[in-house]
Amino acid sequence: MPVFGSQESSQGKTQGTSQPNLPGRAERGRGFGLGLALVSAFAFGGSGVAAKPLIEAGLDPLHVVWLRVAGAALVMLPVAWRHRALVRRRPALLAGFGLLAVAGVQACYFASISRIPVGVALLIEYLAPALVLGWVRFVQRRPVTRAAAFGVVLAVGGLACVVEVWSGLSFDAVGLLLALGAACCQVGYFVLSDQGSDAGEEAPDPLGVIAYGLLVGTVVLTVIARPWGMDWQVLARSADMDGSAVPAWALIGWIVLVATVIAYVTGVVSVRRLSPQVAGVVACLEAVIATVLAWVMLGERLSAPQLAGGAIVLVGAFIAQSATPAKPEAGVAGVSDSEEELSPSGSAA
Repeated sequence: MPVFGSQESSQGKTQGTSQPNLPGRAERGRGFGLGLALVSAFAFGGSGVAAKPLIEAGLDPLHVVWLRVAGAALVMLPVAWRHRALVRRRPALLAGFGLLAVAGVQACYFASISRIPVGVALLIEYLAPALVLGWVRFVQRRPVTRAAAFGVVLAVGGLACVVEVWSGLSFDAVGLLLALGAACCQVGYFVLSDQGSDAGEEAPDPLGVIAYGLLVGTVVLTVIARPWGMDWQVLARSADMDGSAVPAWALIGWIVLVATVIAYVTGVVSVRRLSPQVAGVVACLEAVIATVLAWVMLGERLSAPQLAGGAIVLVGAFIAQSATPAKPEAGVAGVSDSEEELSPSGSAA
């Protein structure tokens, strides 16, 4: 299913003479999508490195989240105005993206880490790729290869090593439920990013959906974070980053432009080029990238299990993205779901 109404499928139907070139084009599109997914994981992973100095300088974590989402919404405001017809045409999609993909993930995650260790909350949140596979298999009733499922299990296991989940287990029921809520909202992010129609020009533009999602998220987070109580003077000072003074406004700029705008745009477009289940597994790299960046920029050293876990996540992500079958093309006769699942290459034979 194309993201927000990709026109690739309709082009393929009208250009019958170009059929022999479609596999190569699909492979190039997949490679481009994988590259965008990696950029998105890097951008999302860099948010913690910039946010932590701001929190240590005196900002409440929820206020940092509000600044992040509200600033990104302001940047995307011209895009929202350009696609203002989406409010009338796709109100449910915009509301769902804002509530789940923007506000839900942020609010549930930050609320969970106030009750349980960060590593445990992060591990539970990144159960999302497994939940995405469950959604695809049991709700959408689309085939999922055994290799893709193995890649998810491998990635989640490696992630447990990266966050060293064994170092601080705490069974707070509310905290665990909040972290699971963040995981479910992250599933909503991948699933909604894959929604669209084949209506050609009537299909919603992904940038417009992101822009309005950020606006909806800002409204929701304003109620939760109550930014009028923020210590605004912190933004005029410098924050300490491993012994170096960095202007707070520069850190906010990174969080808004890179960790939010670029992260969401590349992430949504990568789901268009790949699929929710593949992009979800690649997103596991965010935790690895965040840990490595914290090592380099904040002086937080990595242990041997963390290094090994990072390698396992990479292997799991590679297996999943290379083994997941391509979305079935309409009009291909003689290929059953079981044949797609058992194909050696992970795609329809």
